[in-house]
Amino acid sequence: MITDFLTQPMPWYIAGPLIGLMLPLLLVIANKTFGISSSFRHACASLIPSAKKFSYFNYDWRKQGGWNLKFAAGVIIGGLGAAFFIPEGYEVAISKSTQATLSNMGIQDFSGLMPAELFSWSGLLSIPGFVLMILGGFMVGFGARYAGGCTSGHAITGLATLQKASLIAVIGFFIGGIITSYFLLPNLLG
Repeated sequence: MITDFLTQPMPWYIAGPLIGLMLPLLLVIANKTFGISSSFRHACASLIPSAKKFSYFNYDWRKQGGWNLKFAAGVIIGGLGAAFFIPEGYEVAISKSTQATLSNMGIQDFSGLMPAELFSWSGLLSIPGFVLMILGGFMVGFGARYAGGCTSGHAITGLATLQKASLIAVIGFFIGGIITSYFLLPNLLG
């Protein structure tokens, strides 16, 4: 039973309410909002002394972002733990129709957390890998800054606090995901 809990995806009906309960706890107990994109700003302000010459990074990051940096470090440590401790032969639970669609695009290896054809060092050197990882990463970072927050910040905190800007941002995230899934990815890989 415990090995199933550690090696299988958490069901949506458990994960969703847990995420939903964390937001009010974070607000009530710590007076903090949930989101990860501001951690980049805090990391730059804390680690790069020359960044202080830009007004955006010239602030007391210890008061505003100390806890965010710990949270971001936990995300990184959790990702590394998943990468190193996932059992051999583990496959992400995706539908057969999605596997068939991806197979038609040239993605055959469904073992591990991500398709190795795209998310690997050799995949990075390909045109699709470069577009998805480097260009896509830049666009996500720029978009998060331009939108005033990331997907988790807007979709979880912003919507829960009834922010109109967050609703607009989340609609934009979904439109971008649909465009990527149905138009960009098939043309990039096909």
